[in-house]
Amino acid sequence: MKNKFPKNFLWGGSTSAYQFEGMFKDETKKADSIMDNFINNNLQNSYFEIASDHYHNWKNDIALMAEMGFKCYRFSISWPRIIKNLKGEVNEKGIEFYKNIFLELKKYNIKSVVTIFHFDYPLFINEIGGLQNKEFINQFKKYSKILFENFGQLVDYWLTINELCNFYFAGEIIGLNVKKDSKEIWQIIHNLNVAQAEAINLCHEMIPNSKIGPAPNVKPIYAGSTKPIDNIARLNLNNFRNWAYLDVACKGEYNKFFINYLKKNKQMFSITEEEKMILKKSRPDFIAFNYYSSNTVKISTQTNDFNKKWDQENGILIDNFACQIKNENLDKTQFGWEIDPIGLRIILREVYDRYNLPIMITENGLGAYDEKTLDNKIHDQYRIDYYKKHLEQMSLAIEEGVDLIGYMPWSAIDLVSTHQGIKKRYGFVYVDINDNGEGSLERYKKDSFYWYQKVIQSNGGEL
Repeated sequence: MKNKFPKNFLWGGSTSAYQFEGMFKDETKKADSIMDNFINNNLQNSYFEIASDHYHNWKNDIALMAEMGFKCYRFSISWPRIIKNLKGEVNEKGIEFYKNIFLELKKYNIKSVVTIFHFDYPLFINEIGGLQNKEFINQFKKYSKILFENFGQLVDYWLTINELCNFYFAGEIIGLNVKKDSKEIWQIIHNLNVAQAEAINLCHEMIPNSKIGPAPNVKPIYAGSTKPIDNIARLNLNNFRNWAYLDVACKGEYNKFFINYLKKNKQMFSITEEEKMILKKSRPDFIAFNYYSSNTVKISTQTNDFNKKWDQENGILIDNFACQIKNENLDKTQFGWEIDPIGLRIILREVYDRYNLPIMITENGLGAYDEKTLDNKIHDQYRIDYYKKHLEQMSLAIEEGVDLIGYMPWSAIDLVSTHQGIKKRYGFVYVDINDNGEGSLERYKKDSFYWYQKVIQSNGGEL
């Protein structure tokens, strides 16, 4: 059976600024980032200073994307590369860098899918108390306005905030040091939601016919048994993991289960009537989501350390709420992430049924220990097999009625994984560099490069 994808389906790939560009602060006048602090504190062995040095290799990198046949490229703009300080002074070098990228993409007829904020906020935000100060919302709105003014006619699709939920689930690896069972963490999440709504409203006001949407990380949630109480655990986590973020983005208000949970546990954030109006006014044009895996849960009555067990890497456990368990039906990656292609089809249907908005998948991929042979080949059949299975399920979801408009795997080219560094490789193109910043930075096409090229040429007909 041939797989079916829409005629104008957006095939592409994804990256993010801090993981791909490299910093080069002295050369580029880039402001300090929260991710600089992350490196200086040596929280893990990731060399963001150089990363994949896209900053100096952008022309070659875009040419490689064009050779694969990309119809679109999803990437982020680095906030500290654009804005110098709290006053909002603009770094013209940053504007020039991204403008050149947009023009190069247009040369190859590659549409741009641009994330406004992908984790790396400027360190000067901490001068106002960080993300939990409501002044953050104004700073984000000012930054968004500058992007719309400078790039509004060059960008095809805007994404607001990458994986907003992971400021909660994985805050410690993106510079946050806030307890997860506190009002403070939910104030941060709320401020991000209002900032997102402000950006959506502003985009529609400033750029006629613009398209903008949220970019959450989503997971289908399975009950770990046929016990009815375990299905309650599934509902609990599904709401907390997925709908709490998408409901407010797409429906303009928080759902009652989420708010009741926060009030019951004395974690309710501060929200004003003006903020409620901002949220209500905001309406995205589509949903972009990142998908890697599913969660399987049972109910938990056990007492454990909350902070250590509410984490996307190490598992989830909240008393009388949900406890993540191993799914014996799923294989795992080399890095322990469960592989669930059918889960992608499930979450596509759930999200589309709930919101009835077009969907693009902006991250999905396999992190692995890729090895380059002596003749500079990378035989990553495991990655090809991974993508084949996911694309088959996407095709079935489309047949079942899901309005899926694009697929941008993570990642277009090797970059630094926030969790495990450059050794955890995702790209269709291998970058010769290690976690100590050593290597030639040469680009080498993997076997998956040529496979994906054929997939795009056949519009997904040949996997």
